[in-house]
Amino acid sequence: MPLRGSRAAGPWGRLLPAPPPSSSSLLLLALAACAARASEITFELPDNAKQCFYEEIAQGTKCTLEFQVITGGHYDVDCRLEDPDGIVLYKEMKKQYDSFTFTASRNGTYKFCFSNEFSTFTHKTVYFDFQVGEDPPLFPSENRVTALTQMESACVSIHEALKSVIDYQTHFRLREAQGRSRAEDLNTRVAYWSIGEAIILLVVSIGQVFLLKSFFSDKRTTTTRVGS
Repeated sequence: MPLRGSRAAGPWGRLLPAPPPSSSSLLLLALAACAARASEITFELPDNAKQCFYEEIAQGTKCTLEFQVITGGHYDVDCRLEDPDGIVLYKEMKKQYDSFTFTASRNGTYKFCFSNEFSTFTHKTVYFDFQVGEDPPLFPSENRVTALTQMESACVSIHEALKSVIDYQTHFRLREAQGRSRAEDLNTRVAYWSIGEAIILLVVSIGQVFLLKSFFSDKRTTTTRVGS
């Protein structure tokens, strides 16, 4: 069952690696994609808000949750993961990024939530990658003692290399988005600071002009005689 949540997938969704040009490899890759599930979502988390996602997981399945705050405030968020019985498996407060791996202890719906309730006026952009299960072998003969053919070995190498490229691309896109956000925030602060300095300089200049003018202005004094 696919991941359920009220937010749509963002621009950094997982891209499936290009399969080798072979009909049997196409079928095997399709089966592999069905066997292991991975959900990558980027969503907006408003201030004083909480967003939860749910996933049906079978007992004994190895899962990995990885998240990172891309934009907003101090780039931190609360994360909480619960099993079908409501037992907390993972809980962290005000984390910028983290990764947690666990094995499902029972069948059921697992829930993980991201909270920005501690923030009063800044919203966050959060990315997470939730992987359920491990990728099965590309070819059934990988788990046997028989040697792979040259074509099969090349397909496996290309498949692994493409998965690494996808992971690197995702992380570099996240870092680029986070760096761009920080640069824009710094640019805004510098602009406001420059405007403030310009206003202060203008006020000081006008004050100095009036002060110097008062030094050279003629002061007329009047004398009053008091009669006896």
